[in-house]
Amino acid sequence: MRYWCEHAWLDSSGVRAGVLVEVAEDGRIASATPDLPRPPDAYRLTGLVLPGFANAHSHAFHRALRGRTHSDGGTFWTWRQGMYALASRLDPSSYRKLATAVYAEMALAGVTCVGEFHYVHHAPGGARYSDLNEMAEALRQAARDVGIRVTLLDTCYLAGGIDQPISPAQQRFSDGSVDAWASRVSALASDSTLLAGAAIHSVRAVPRSALGELVSAWPTGPLHVHLSEQPAENEACLAAYGLTPTELLASAGALSPRTTAVHATHLSTKDINLLGSSATGACFCPTTEADLADGIGPARELVDAGSPLSLGSDQHAVIDPLLEARALEHGERLRTGQRGRFTPAELFSALTAHSSLGWPAGHADLVAIRMDSPRTAGCLPEQAMLAATAADVHTVIASGRIVVRDGQHERLGNVGLLLAEAIEELWP
Repeated sequence: MRYWCEHAWLDSSGVRAGVLVEVAEDGRIASATPDLPRPPDAYRLTGLVLPGFANAHSHAFHRALRGRTHSDGGTFWTWRQGMYALASRLDPSSYRKLATAVYAEMALAGVTCVGEFHYVHHAPGGARYSDLNEMAEALRQAARDVGIRVTLLDTCYLAGGIDQPISPAQQRFSDGSVDAWASRVSALASDSTLLAGAAIHSVRAVPRSALGELVSAWPTGPLHVHLSEQPAENEACLAAYGLTPTELLASAGALSPRTTAVHATHLSTKDINLLGSSATGACFCPTTEADLADGIGPARELVDAGSPLSLGSDQHAVIDPLLEARALEHGERLRTGQRGRFTPAELFSALTAHSSLGWPAGHADLVAIRMDSPRTAGCLPEQAMLAATAADVHTVIASGRIVVRDGQHERLGNVGLLLAEAIEELWP
């Protein structure tokens, strides 16, 4: 396939006009040449074309909580009880159906690769499926049906909190030991749709004695961890170990360029330096962090210290990577009283941080955004990400194949209907 882009953002030189993208047989970019007239055989992509967006942090099943958690106020911890109730209703069939609809919603928003922080491993109560990875395979098939790639961040979950046993609601999340977790994950084969990765759920859910063992059991590939999302986590960790969660992970050898710290909201100056000096990535999820009243983390300081930045939609209160990028900058402005904390180029980099998910560069992933909508009309192309929303995405190409055309999923049709059917089944 050949795609001719009216305007395209090239990594090396920003926005250029008349960019011809040629795709090799393996779905990777063979060349991208600017300043060319459109060849007759090239598919025309109008507006502004960006590389595919990377959603670096997702819990697909949380999408079924959208619009159902606000009636009584509450806290992160009361929200979590509703999440546990939802998790108890999932089985491989319903999970595949829901994840397919959620990943399709992501595709409509320009996501071509998602990091699925996956911890619903077993049946309710902890009973094992005949295939220990049956829930993970449901996610693989969902991504394949949608036409995007998934990094399956298989999550180790061993405790109900620091020095607390697993609760009944958490039984299906746990393998019981690092060895059992590692044995199960080792059977999860990577392919062109799914890349196997790993995750430490949090310092609450993986005891200090198991952290080093886990890092040794997963010596290469992506490693993600929820970090300091809530002050209560920091307080419990300091009380138990005399260390912040970041210091605890550092002592276990868990910080490295292959590691991504998700949220990283409540950090000390020492924490920021530990993450930056180890080149540990930071994944911010601004709409979720706002929805759950988590707080606004030190994104600018982390980047300046050396941490690469990525973005995620986490619990999917919103699935709109452009809005996540804008919320990141707006959070910085609200936190500091300064504009322009991140340049459009830096936001572009965070939007498209596929390296945080372990996939090699070069996939022919393209997202075409309308520049004539009520939101984008009159914008400079290089600043469109500060005005556009997912509603402006009209064409999405993943690994060289069109998965969204004219704002509609090519194969799955009405994504809103798919979501409604999958979610209603889970709330009898």
